[in-house]
Amino acid sequence: MQTELSKKLGVEHAIFGFTPFPAVAAAISRAGGFGVLGAVRYTAPDDLKRDLDWIEAHVEGKPYGLDVVMPAKKVEGVSEADVEAMIPEGHRQFVKDTLAKYGVPELAEGEVSGWRITGWMEQVARSQLDVAFDYPIRLLANALGSPPADVVARAHEQGVVVAALAGSARHAVKHKEGGIDIVVAQGYEAGGHTGEIASMVLTPEVVDAVDPLPVLAAGGIGSGQQVAAALALGAQGAWLGSLWLTCTEADVSSPAVTRKLLAAGSGDTVRSRALTGKPARQLRTEWTDAWDDQAGPGTLPMPLQGLLVADALTRIQKYEVEPLLGTPVGQIVGRMNGERSVQAVFDDLTRGFDNAIDRMIRIAGRSGK
Repeated sequence: MQTELSKKLGVEHAIFGFTPFPAVAAAISRAGGFGVLGAVRYTAPDDLKRDLDWIEAHVEGKPYGLDVVMPAKKVEGVSEADVEAMIPEGHRQFVKDTLAKYGVPELAEGEVSGWRITGWMEQVARSQLDVAFDYPIRLLANALGSPPADVVARAHEQGVVVAALAGSARHAVKHKEGGIDIVVAQGYEAGGHTGEIASMVLTPEVVDAVDPLPVLAAGGIGSGQQVAAALALGAQGAWLGSLWLTCTEADVSSPAVTRKLLAAGSGDTVRSRALTGKPARQLRTEWTDAWDDQAGPGTLPMPLQGLLVADALTRIQKYEVEPLLGTPVGQIVGRMNGERSVQAVFDDLTRGFDNAIDRMIRIAGRSGK
């Protein structure tokens, strides 16, 4: 599964694996793909340094990258406390009432939320980059589109290629104009933040719009056959995220989350603003239903929604309140029916890819007679 881009980055397979788990990122790179560690949960620079040290010790010299979340436009002088103060009291009460309805216990005295959305704030992302650029990362990806121009320039100065996610050809063109090296065309089926255009339509649109920049196809990809289809549509690789959540190396928040992922079908996700304030695909739960109910107060814009629900989500996860318990995941969850190692996933991907290519060669051979 090699392309011009995978050869440039020194990887055996054109599979780019996004994951919040260092062990998964390292395993993806060891298996011949390109592991990309999600940095949004690292609010303390020392924590990111610790995990990048771990990856360096376990990646066997293979290339890897980092995914951050930062807006292209800078907002000066706004602290987390300033943002928190913007949250309406009615929304705070709705959270309290919903948690009380399901009997979710309080955190212990002095215990703080383990899930903070401050990683969405630019100053936190910049502190992450100050750490990351001390490591030999090969790729920097931004989930909110093109990062600020000075960040792109800094990455290029250090020989780091920059990728940005796009949900439309229009966004992809803006990324190209901003000096981005790789566009990730993220279809509607994807987990987490995603647009409204399906991968089969989006990928070739973006390929044509940003030519000759390389494009990675993302959203709904979980088999080698789908990787082959992405390359046939003009992509130079596939960006996979959800598929790694049920790998044995993944440190998912609770066994209950893993059980729900393994039991879910492709129709058991919903694109909701309940998590961050922007549409994000996740498991449908009674928590997402409550926020999407027109009788409720409605969600707040990013980053207010994330700050509002941070403590609530920590409590839901800690006490495994299953009706409310969810996680970002794409529609490919319907194929995630068992726990496997990252290497086993790669074995399946390469086998499926070879089978798909052989089948197309046979079809082409017959049609040419």
